[in-house]
Amino acid sequence: MVSVSKKREYKDEYPDKTLYIPGPTEVREDVIQAMCEPMFGHRTDRMTDLYTTIVEDTKEFLDTEHDVVILTASGTEFWEASTLNLVDENILVATCGSFSERHANVAERLGKSVDTLEYDWGQAVKPEDIRDALETSDKHYDVVACVMNESSTGVRNPIEDIGDVVAEYPDTYFVVDAVSSLGGDYVDIDRHNIDVIFASSQKAFAMPPGLAICVVSGDAYDREIEKGTASWYGGFQRTIDYYDRKGQTHSTPAIPIMLAYRKQMKYMLDEGHKARDQRHREMAEYTRSWAKEHFEMFPESGYESQTVACIENTRGIDVAETIEAVSEEYDMAFSNGYGSQLGEKTFRIGHMGEHTVESVTALTDAIEDVAGL
Repeated sequence: MVSVSKKREYKDEYPDKTLYIPGPTEVREDVIQAMCEPMFGHRTDRMTDLYTTIVEDTKEFLDTEHDVVILTASGTEFWEASTLNLVDENILVATCGSFSERHANVAERLGKSVDTLEYDWGQAVKPEDIRDALETSDKHYDVVACVMNESSTGVRNPIEDIGDVVAEYPDTYFVVDAVSSLGGDYVDIDRHNIDVIFASSQKAFAMPPGLAICVVSGDAYDREIEKGTASWYGGFQRTIDYYDRKGQTHSTPAIPIMLAYRKQMKYMLDEGHKARDQRHREMAEYTRSWAKEHFEMFPESGYESQTVACIENTRGIDVAETIEAVSEEYDMAFSNGYGSQLGEKTFRIGHMGEHTVESVTALTDAIEDVAGL
């Protein structure tokens, strides 16, 4: 293994690239500028004004009556927190790619008994398989966990239907990793028995990295209290009760990123959740159509992601070389296949956040030019 721990000085001469990767994505200039306000204390009225604004605006945007927690962290903080908060012993994790497999691995590292419902990469989780696993197991599962948008494979799982199945088992809680889709793919959280759903600020929310957004049902909150042990940093009772008492976070937050969040969330509210969903749907449909003209889509048909296209390299182009050439010639960045399993077999286009069909078309035109399609 080659070590990269030797210092490499950060410079001010890197060319800007338009990002079409699965995150981070493009951020509006005035949203970036919002981070440049003078610093202030995180226990002041100004902080209360800021934090209550972003929490309540997020609830309004997502159209949820559940509690919202926004913490300084990666969204995957809630892999750990939801497991610690809700699972006594047994958890069922549906796996269909790298990130859902990591969710299972986190639960194992936390000492939980983990059963996986495994699918080949590119296949989607099926609600009837979840029902069968719950009905036939001799174990009681505290949690069923599923990724909404498996960005390693471009699969969008039917979490609404899965949530309806889990609802038939009232002592089992449903946890959804929506890191790369929430904010760009509409989901009715309250209607479909989703107890915990979480995301990261740098994906479809189109904000700088650094914040984890989590929606928590009342049932999940009560379950944590009943269980008696929980995550210290991401505990539902700890974060929600502190917000109810103080209107702030219990630990020092990344204030500049929250200022950016406030600015961007106003844009998201102006657009509206369903209109934002429609724009992402149009980008996804365009990208799929383009991919089918020149290549093939990798995910199972009918389960393609609305925010990340994973395209099968059926023409055998040199993916790494194409990515490099598009970056050098057009100052645009897209992604290769995820990990050694997909590598040159696929490539990925992130069509999320503030992108439009027109901006995605600019990328596909550049790929066509460089790859000679």
